[in-house]
Amino acid sequence: MGLFLKFINQTRKPKGFLGKMMVNRMNGGGHVKLANWGMMHLKSYAPNDILEIGCGGGRNVRELLRRYPASTVTAIDYSEVSVEQTTKLNADAIKEGRCTVEKGDVSNLTLPEDKYDLATAFETIYFWPGLDKCFEQVVKVLKPGGIFMVVNESDGMDEEGLKFEKIIDGMKCYTAEDIKTAMKNVGFSKVKSVHHKSKPWITVLAKK
Repeated sequence: MGLFLKFINQTRKPKGFLGKMMVNRMNGGGHVKLANWGMMHLKSYAPNDILEIGCGGGRNVRELLRRYPASTVTAIDYSEVSVEQTTKLNADAIKEGRCTVEKGDVSNLTLPEDKYDLATAFETIYFWPGLDKCFEQVVKVLKPGGIFMVVNESDGMDEEGLKFEKIIDGMKCYTAEDIKTAMKNVGFSKVKSVHHKSKPWITVLAKK
């Protein structure tokens, strides 16, 4: 496997030197614009307890804390590199008691049930081991009325997303309909999706 493929495959589970490079990349550029676009669709929602699943480089954790100054954020990732970077980037919030960063697996969440007002997943469900299985875990930890937001750069039909799907191990690009169907399958209600006007970006929102 060439260096480019080795680097790109770090998107799934960053580790080692290349993984550190990847999580730093996740904290900038188009990833920031995508995440901000996704958060825009929360509008006036004001969550107290937030769960950030697949926290990557930690930038979105920091932004959620900034947008919701009365909130606390629990961030999880199954990559030790991501946990380390997110902890470093949000050190002040951790000291203040507003942020907790843990190593965790979305297919088997060991978090309190019915706790979170909002769960977010930015550019991560591509690598989850089955949407129904993992979405069941998310609905379990959300409060009744809680919101689950998925934000993806690929809408499951764009050429670039499908190209990366072929070269990144374990990657699966989903359409908005795929995601909505899985959400409904596990009991989410009021599921809706938004497609960017000029990009293949999608945001999918569901209420427990």
